Amino acid sequence: MTSSCNTPEQGSDGPERGRTADDALLDAARDCVLAVGLRRTTLTDVARRAGVSRMTMYRRWPDMASLVGDLMTREWSELAVRAQAAARGEHARARVVDSLTTGARQLRKHPVFRRIVELDPEILLPYLVDRRGTSQDLILAGLVATLAEGHADGSVRAAPAAVLGRAVLLALHGFVISAGTMTDHSAEASETATEDDLDAELRLLLDRYLAP
Repeated sequence: MTSSCNTPEQGSDGPERGRTADDALLDAARDCVLAVGLRRTTLTDVARRAGVSRMTMYRRWPDMASLVGDLMTREWSELAVRAQAAARGEHARARVVDSLTTGARQLRKHPVFRRIVELDPEILLPYLVDRRGTSQDLILAGLVATLAEGHADGSVRAAPAAVLGRAVLLALHGFVISAGTMTDHSAEASETATEDDLDAELRLLLDRYLAP
């Protein structure tokens, strides 16, 4: 199917990273996905936007699935690294809670994530029911390392960091992917829940779960 992603559209002006040749191609893929979604984006479209030949794309990625996988890995991993670097707290548990709560909120609002959820949500299903993705493994590794620091400073309860980390990520799945289903405003004010309310509950849930 021919797409129009090579035509600039509002909301498709992703950051020009330009760090490596791969980043330039991933930037083009990001712009295409933001413009028209995954189903209407082809490797040819990405090549055209990036100003390279189709063979350049095919030598690096054999299909759109592999390209999208690398795009999601880059976007989600960079977000997680930024959230972790900005985390504040007097001990490791506080930093974990702060980085995860902030990261969950930022991921829900991430333009690529929103576009996938709106137009191609089935792309996320394998990572929820079948296997972990590369970005999930990277986030889990960083989380387990920080939880180990929490064991050392006494701020995290004595349970295997690998188990705690996996349980925490399972909880985050719901707060990231399904939060929108729980923020509908009802006629009764007492039954209203906002995104801020849910983020506050996530922070409390994580803190109490990890506390000694």
